[in-house]
Amino acid sequence: MASRKLFLLDGHALVYRAHFAFINRPLINSKGINTSAIAGFVRTLWDIMQSDETTHIAVAFDPDGPTFRHERYEPYKANREEQPEDIAVALPYIRKIVEAFRIPVVMVKGFEADDVIGTLAKQAEQEGFDVFMVTPDKDYAQLVSQHIFMYKPSRQGNGVEVLGVPEVLEKWDIQQVDQVVDMLGLQGDSVDNIPGIPGIGPKTASRLLADYHSVEELIERADELKGKQQERVKEFADQALLSKELARIDINVPIQFNADTYIIEPFDREALSELFRELEFRSLANSILGEAGQPQGGVQGDLFNQQVAQVHKPSVQTPPQHSVADRNINNTPHTYHLVDTPEKCRDLATLLSGQEAFCFDSETTSIDANQAELVGISFALKAGEAWYVPMSEDAEEVKAILEIFRPLFEDASVMKIAQNAKYDMLVLKWYGIEVKGFLLDTMLVHYLLEPELRHNMDYLAETYLKYQPVPIENLIGRKGKNQLSMRDVAVEKVVEYAAEDADITLQISEKLFPDLQKEGLEALYKNIEEPLISVLADMEYQGINLDVPFLEAYSLELEREASSVEELIYTKSGARFNIASPKQVGEILFEKMKIPYRWGKTKSGQYSTNEEKLQELAEEFPLVNDILTFRGLLKLKSTYVDALPRMVNPKTGRVHTSYNQALAATGRLSSQNPNLQNIPIRTPQGRKVREAFIPRNDDFELLAADYSQIELRLIAEISGDEAMLDAFINGQDIHRATAARVYEVDYESVTPEQRRNAKTVNFSIIYGAGATNLSRQLNLKRSDAQDLISQYFKQYNGLKAYMENSVKFARDNGYVTTLMGRRRYLRDINSRSSLMRGNAERMAINTPIQGSAADMIKIAMIKIQEYLKSNACQTRMILQVHDELVFDVHREEKDTLQPVIIQLMREALPNLKVPIQVDAGSGRHWLEAH
Repeated sequence: MASRKLFLLDGHALVYRAHFAFINRPLINSKGINTSAIAGFVRTLWDIMQSDETTHIAVAFDPDGPTFRHERYEPYKANREEQPEDIAVALPYIRKIVEAFRIPVVMVKGFEADDVIGTLAKQAEQEGFDVFMVTPDKDYAQLVSQHIFMYKPSRQGNGVEVLGVPEVLEKWDIQQVDQVVDMLGLQGDSVDNIPGIPGIGPKTASRLLADYHSVEELIERADELKGKQQERVKEFADQALLSKELARIDINVPIQFNADTYIIEPFDREALSELFRELEFRSLANSILGEAGQPQGGVQGDLFNQQVAQVHKPSVQTPPQHSVADRNINNTPHTYHLVDTPEKCRDLATLLSGQEAFCFDSETTSIDANQAELVGISFALKAGEAWYVPMSEDAEEVKAILEIFRPLFEDASVMKIAQNAKYDMLVLKWYGIEVKGFLLDTMLVHYLLEPELRHNMDYLAETYLKYQPVPIENLIGRKGKNQLSMRDVAVEKVVEYAAEDADITLQISEKLFPDLQKEGLEALYKNIEEPLISVLADMEYQGINLDVPFLEAYSLELEREASSVEELIYTKSGARFNIASPKQVGEILFEKMKIPYRWGKTKSGQYSTNEEKLQELAEEFPLVNDILTFRGLLKLKSTYVDALPRMVNPKTGRVHTSYNQALAATGRLSSQNPNLQNIPIRTPQGRKVREAFIPRNDDFELLAADYSQIELRLIAEISGDEAMLDAFINGQDIHRATAARVYEVDYESVTPEQRRNAKTVNFSIIYGAGATNLSRQLNLKRSDAQDLISQYFKQYNGLKAYMENSVKFARDNGYVTTLMGRRRYLRDINSRSSLMRGNAERMAINTPIQGSAADMIKIAMIKIQEYLKSNACQTRMILQVHDELVFDVHREEKDTLQPVIIQLMREALPNLKVPIQVDAGSGRHWLEAH
């Protein structure tokens, strides 16, 4: 008989785990509900249900009210954070979803979920089940036996971890599973506020239990101990026994296991559909409930025939029940025209040229606009009607068709509407067409309205129109080697898909733009985001020249350097091992070399050797520093030196990064393919990569101009702190000036260490760092770090007032703004959870500063581009990296342009009290210019 497998899920533990897994980028639906916990829980549940091994399942939840442990020890779990509001909202949905899956919920008043699971696990084991306790909670280890296992779900791609008896013994460093509760009795558990014995940690507890087997025996033989340890064991004996009692999971809860109750049954599709629809779970719903049949292309109408080209009745291929949308191309009347002759193109161009605005969208062979070939263009003027113009593979024929539409695209008096307009502009730019006129970009408008949400067209269509667009996969298939190009798809199918894009984008714009006006964000869009679209398109089109032979030679140099460090590591360690293996590195450092290890092991029982932990040891142990150096060299070589040459565009011989204008909630631009904002500059080896970025030819140099300490200057401006403003106005070194005030010494007497500490404090404060964080950065006692912060705020009381006022404004309004009015919504600013609230408070302090800096450089880019174009300059702006702009500057224009660029950057935000400093330099490559 096949083994029966029972999975018992700890509901609350899994919900919390899922919620905090997305803490930095939560999943928020259009109703403003944080669905992170729900989505994560459902994903785990479904993965388990999909396994062929799962035969029986149940979910346990903690009941409301106190448990027997609270009665025994009132402070039990007193340190627990207040439950985040988002989890309180999530739990009722999760209960409903579990019920819709027809999975039993087990809960017993007065007992926690782990007690219920422990009781059921032991009973099921007696009935011949293999039991898997699904939880991240370490306390469950005490229940593990020959047929009972801990099952930790996959997280961040690290795979499922199943712990049996051998794994528990190794992880806890004990001789028998029963000793898990003894370990907790001795070391305590800060999460549950179980006190244990002060001064006894995991290693000491393990060593004591190896000799004395249990807490009781240790107490009985306490006289054998020495010194302080003997005193503590005797003094806190009762506390240790109580701690062991609190930590022990009760396996005698009044509940009876009934195998028939827990058999997996077919779920309630209708109930799940309704829940997934309400929560806006698209991909999860498709995975669990399956996808409905997809719409097919239909017959096209004559060019200006006002009759419906294709009407689908709701009974034919309507959206699946779980869809957020209730409309799609099959059940929505529409007229989509195929414009496939020069005569029809001219008629369409005439129609469009008489309009104040039109919507357009391009179909191409690639998502890389710099390498894409045009397959077709669609246009829309009103809801429900659109035109699609297919393009031939023949370049001359494409050019002829585009010439018909050139006057239309280059007419600055006609507004253009598009989704991610930069992409379409860039594609057309490669065909010699400059898109002019005001751009209404639905992606960017929504980004300003809801910076934390998604901005793709499918999401916007479902949210604002309750409409589900035709998926691209219907035409070209799913990603992979068999995926088609748009060029391979029959035009009869493309027309429905392409025309729909223009039609739906137009309809979305009609919903979004009034909201932009209503929220007071129209000026921000018109003055910054809209004009920046064409600036970024021009920059991406230009690209930057790359010295590939230099990188090829540098790759060999890094390989030699890495080999040299590798041999040094082997010599110092006295062993040859795989330095790329975290497991082997951990064994060498912490077992062979006996370097003290003061952290918990990984889920697989290994030593953690991530960069953060090794950095803490690097200064004291040279071998650790060598390993970090080796890793850094290999990462630099693979991520940049070897990868960049592969990203050179074969058409231009240059690298063309892509700027994302709608990603960071602060307003900052991000760079991708390649990400040129992440090239390391803190090490000499990293900085050398910048030597590979060179001018386009010998008539040019690279010029780099960057803002100096812009965020500190802006916090001085926004806070109005007199002391900080005085330092900048008088041209003082702000870190030296800060040190002089904080340490109460003369400006000239500040030591390098005092300046270094002041610099750390200056930058830490604007990111909301507290005493614990600062003590770690400066290697100070926490009390000394707190004194430093107190003294800092005593000297800069205007800065302290700004921070308090910014948090208060956020609490009252739910958002903060930059100097230019950009908003960032802080949904957790009034959370009961101090963790969530503290994170939101830090954002409230930092966002106005970082966001204003982002707005400032964007305005500078717009003004500089206007100057370059109006003066017909040969110089081109080619890169934006954080607070720095890089130019291909013509040698004859350099002396004239450099001061202009500096001035335009300094004056980007007018009427500031604080002086803005811009440093600029030029050279044969980026490193020399910077």
